[in-house]
Amino acid sequence: MGNLFGKKKATRVTEQDKAVLQLKQQRDKLKQYQKKITLQMQKERQLAKQLLKDGKKEKALLLLKKKRYQDQLLDKTENQISNLERMVQDIEFAQIEMKVFEGLKVGNDCLKKMHEVLSLEEVERIMDETHDSIEYQKQIDEMLAGSLTQEDEEAVLAELEAITQGEADLELPEVPGEELPEVPEQEPVREKERVKKKPEREMLAT
Repeated sequence: MGNLFGKKKATRVTEQDKAVLQLKQQRDKLKQYQKKITLQMQKERQLAKQLLKDGKKEKALLLLKKKRYQDQLLDKTENQISNLERMVQDIEFAQIEMKVFEGLKVGNDCLKKMHEVLSLEEVERIMDETHDSIEYQKQIDEMLAGSLTQEDEEAVLAELEAITQGEADLELPEVPGEELPEVPEQEPVREKERVKKKPEREMLAT
């Protein structure tokens, strides 16, 4: 089928990781020993009670001495477990500090490269040029604002309105003031029809 999902990147195991793992294993072994001794002491205590009931005081006393010795061993075991856990925490915290240090180093290198591309002198030059450009534009605006009179301002506004309406250079023809002649309602009789009807009237008259 091939490698459909890709290979997982192998995690590099450092010496610190190995040390932490060994310390945790030793801690777990001590805890198991501690649990074992505790159960054994409880059993021996019950046995000592039984020996006292049976009148075997010497054996009961011997078991209690053994229990006392095991109590001391438990105290030492507890201290060793605490030391191991503290050491594990110190190593893990040191690993975190190293990662932070590496991150700071990468960031510092990045800043150095950026500073090489854009130096302090270059930034100052750009800021000065920007300031000069702004001041120059302000001077131009002030000169233009002070050189035009109120009449000039009105003329400029009138020209702008004319350009906007598209009538700056356009003149419309004048409308004549005289009235136009009225159109007759009936169409005038044609000349031929008038000539045709004349003989008919003459015949009627004779």
